[in-house]
Formats: sequence, structure tokens, C-alpha cells
Amino acid sequence: MLQEQTHASSSHSRSRLSKTYLPIEDYAVIGNLHTVALVGKNGSIDWCCIPRFDAPSVFGALLDAEKGGFFRIAPPETPGMERKQLYHPDTNILITRFLTVDGVGEIIDFMPIKQAGSAIHQHHLVRSVQVVRGSLSFEMVCRPAFNYARDTHVPHLSEEGAVFISDTLCLALTSSVPLEEDGKGGVRGTFTLHQGQSAHFQLESAHNQDVRPHHHSARYYEVQFLETKRYWQNWLSHCRYQGRWREMVHRSALVLKLLTYAPTGAIVAAPTTSLPETIGGARNWDYRYTWLRDAAFTIYSLLILGFMEEAEAFMCWLEARCHELQTDGSLQPMFTIDGGHNLTEITLDHLEGYRKSGPVRIGNGAYKQQQLDVYGELMDSIYLFDRHKNISYDLWWNLRRLLDWLSQHWQDTDEGIWEVRGGQQHFLHSRVMSWVAFDRALRIARHRGLPAPRAAWENTSALIYEKVMEQGWNEKVGSFVQCHGSDAIDASALLMVLTRFTGPTDPRILSTIERIQKELTSDSHVYRYNPELAADDGFGGQEGTFCICSFWLVEALARAGRLEEGRLVLEKMLTYANHVGLYAEEIGATGEALGNFPQAFTHLSLISACYNMDRALSGTLRG
Repeated sequence: MLQEQTHASSSHSRSRLSKTYLPIEDYAVIGNLHTVALVGKNGSIDWCCIPRFDAPSVFGALLDAEKGGFFRIAPPETPGMERKQLYHPDTNILITRFLTVDGVGEIIDFMPIKQAGSAIHQHHLVRSVQVVRGSLSFEMVCRPAFNYARDTHVPHLSEEGAVFISDTLCLALTSSVPLEEDGKGGVRGTFTLHQGQSAHFQLESAHNQDVRPHHHSARYYEVQFLETKRYWQNWLSHCRYQGRWREMVHRSALVLKLLTYAPTGAIVAAPTTSLPETIGGARNWDYRYTWLRDAAFTIYSLLILGFMEEAEAFMCWLEARCHELQTDGSLQPMFTIDGGHNLTEITLDHLEGYRKSGPVRIGNGAYKQQQLDVYGELMDSIYLFDRHKNISYDLWWNLRRLLDWLSQHWQDTDEGIWEVRGGQQHFLHSRVMSWVAFDRALRIARHRGLPAPRAAWENTSALIYEKVMEQGWNEKVGSFVQCHGSDAIDASALLMVLTRFTGPTDPRILSTIERIQKELTSDSHVYRYNPELAADDGFGGQEGTFCICSFWLVEALARAGRLEEGRLVLEKMLTYANHVGLYAEEIGATGEALGNFPQAFTHLSLISACYNMDRALSGTLRG
């Protein structure tokens, strides 16, 4: 039933709107560690926020094909033309190829890495076009729409290109081909290239109107390309993973680096907002922020891959948040990439949304929710990091304050891991992660000899554990359930294995895994829960399967010794990456990507699943 409804909805929407919106999975991503751009197979940049991930968009056709703005370079449509995309090996430099009977053309897209100390608003995006066989004509259209298409702007043409001036941001487009205004606030240019010829475009941003296009030689673009290529290849060369799924793990590592905000070390959950979890549905959220929930997976993945510098930078961001506890010692679940606390959620009613899936939201009201599980994820990440580099006493002092608060509130209701908006519940996962918080704190204290109320923490830890076993286990249905008094199963129960709350072969967890496979799993795809039976999330209806849940299942099976079964699930899941190895949050019934894209949590769980399945197959993984 879940599959049929999702399939019907997505298929209908695809056929009705396919002329104006690319499938989410038809995009690749480039970036410069401050922001990214989504580049479609059709050569169109349909999403880019400047100067940083959570800034207003300048290209937003992803959320409104008519108003949102885009930067497209492509040949005219011809019968039989094929489009391909790939990354230059071991980099985040994108190559988009157009194959026709008359010729083969390529667009090389990248954003040079910003140098420390450069102006915050100054960013560069380079697009180089070349023909590698025959001859091919192209059209270039650059039509920005500043501030989510809310601000007006004026284009000014010159011999070197064009300047777009708005009240808050200016863009200069340097072009090696003549341009003209397109009558819609943009500029266009048409050109024909023969084999061996090339054309170049550079988009530069600035806060003031001093920015202007400059004539650049072909050598200038070659140097920009070589420096950017060298940066990415050098960075990836430090990756320690050499296992069975090296290519997918390396691409996921490159994605995580691309989603890192260099000035603070924070990693955004995704670089997009409001891409729907169901076409036509209302589960459209802004993911351009950093969740504490992702912290443990982030630190774990960075450490096992050998990226200590990134782990330390993210840990510094986490530590700063722990110095900003609320007056009662509690912590909100998510922050802006520079640690901002206010994520006020508003809707942009003038944008229709991806494939008319409104509302379009900016900000995220979940920052006001009580999500008790984040304390466990935070403590787990600090515990993992402390094994590699000792944490400071000042951080430890604040963590004790945090645990004092949790000791008084772990029995409260909350909105939980899935951030439900239909009312608080006593969620199993929140209890489990509260136990993790005290367990990891005790481990740190014992290992480091740090001062701590160990007896009190041990008593609290034992009490939480017993409550989970008494109230989280439902004898009637033979599994752990989503919340107290419920019969519904929730895929987050798989984390009981990954966090070592239970042993991977404990009869209760094995029974729970079997129920997840029976009720929430379709082939290799795992739903997070059944909306008709689970706690009210405030929206109802259907959604796709959650990629992270599928990778959690792989790791749970690996730890339980069910290697052949788990490996098959993993191999199938890897086929659902898009053409350049990227994942959104969810997968629809026919394999389409749903939700924000690309999603860090998905790639983090992929890394963990591949790493631990590889260890299990090699006989080095202990349950």
C-alpha cells in the first residue's frame, strides 16, 4: 500500500510537470566550502545561494521554474541528443557532456576554493565550454533572481560581459562571447564551437557595485582549473579507506567536504530547502543548518576516514555550542552554520515549490522543539573525539551542566528524532539516546579521571535502561516500539545496535529487526515508520523510504553476523545513488530521489555501513 500510493503520486507528477522541472536525481553539485551550486544534466544551474549555504538564493529555478532564476548553457534540443555527467576523478569538478551526431560538447563547472581572508561576499563560479568532436552550437542564458526572487535588479552590458545589480548583492558575468539582454532581467549569448575550441564564463559576486567583468585569457581559466583540481585530489589523498566500496565512500567523503562551511567547520544537513519528501506534499523543510543529531555520525565518519583536521574543526563548532547552553543547562537541537540560535521559519508564498510542492520554507521551526535524543548524539560524538584528542576541562564542566539538566528531564515527552509536529510523545529513541549520554559521560570520566558524580550517573543510566526494556518493549507485537503504549515499529530502533545499547544478537533486537524487515522494508528500502500507525507527525499521507534507515539496517545486519543478507541490501542501495554517486534524503517507489539533496546524513550512514560491512566480511568487526 505504501509503495502503490507513493508510486501513483510521483508518476502522475512526473508526467505532468516533467517539461519544467528536472528530477532531483538529475543534478550534481559543485562548491567552494562556503556555498554550492546544483547543476542539472541539461546544463542549468538551478540552485545557488551566495555568499553562504543559508543565504538567499540567486538562482532558484529548483523551487520555481518561472521566477526562481537560472544560469543555463546547453545546445539546442535535437533528436537523439544524450546528456551525461561525471566528476573529474577524485574532485568536485563537474563535467556535463552533450552527445549529438554532429558533435560532442562539454561544460566544465567548478567553484575555486576561497582563500582565507578574501571578502565574505566574493565568490567565483567558472563554466568552461569546449567541443571535443565535430561542431556544436550553444545558448547561454544567465538570469539571476536575487533574494529568493523577491528583489529587483538591473543588468548592465559591457564588452567583457554583464553586471547584475541588486540592493544587497551584485554579480559580474565575464564572457568570452558577445551578450545581449534577454528582456527578462537576464542576458543571453549564442555561439558555435568546433573541435578543439572553447568558450569561458566566470560569475563573480560582491556586496558592492565595484564588481565588474574582466577579460581573461584561456591560460587564466586553465590555472583556475588546475589549482581547484589539485586542491580536491590532495584533500582526498588523505582518506584512509581502501575497502570494497572505495569509489562510493570516496564520493561520499567529497560530498561531506563540499557541505562543510570552512569558516566554522560546521556541516549543513543539505544545501537545499523545501525539496519535498512527497511530490505535492507539505513535508518541505529547510536543511541548510547543522543538527546536533548528525554530530556523532559526522565525527565517527571523519575519524575512520582519517580526516582529523575536519573532525577537529567540527568539534570546535560543537564545543562552542556547549558554551552557549540555555540558562537551565539545556541545548537546542540545531543551529545556523555560524552558531546562530534563531532559525525562525517563514514561507515564501510567491514561489510555487518544486513541481508545485508548496509551501517553500526558509528557516526551520524545529529549533524550538524539545528533542531529547540530541544529548546522546552530542555525548557520543564527544566520546569518540576524546579517544583521539583529549577534550578541555571547560567543555567537561559545561557537559556536566548539560547532564544535570538531562537527569531531571529524560522522562519528559519530546518531538523525537523525526521532529514530529503532531504533539510530543515518550519516544523510545529519545530514551535510548538519553542512556547513551550518561554511558558515554561515564566512559570519558573513567578514561580521563575527570571529576563527575559517577554514582548518580550510574544510577540514572541503569534506571533509563530498565525503563526502555519495560516500556519500550511490546511483548504483544514482539518488538521494541516507537513510543510508550504504541504498537508501531520505528526504524530508529536499529540504532539500539549501532549505539551498543543492546548486543546485535540479543533476542529482542533480532525480533525487532525482523519486524522492521517485514513491515517497513521494501526490498532494500526502509521506511522510517508507517504514518497510519505511528505517532502523528502533523501531516499524514505517504512518503518515500529513508536512505539512512536502509544503511542502518545494513550495519545492524553486519553486526548481527548476517553478512550475505546485509551485503545484498547494501549492494542494492548503492544502485540508487544518482549518476554521479549522490543521494537525497529519501527514495521513491520507482527509484526517484525525494527530499533535500544531497543529504549529509545519508552519506554519513553510507560511509559507516560500508566501513563496518567491510570489517565484518574481513572478520575484524566485533558486535
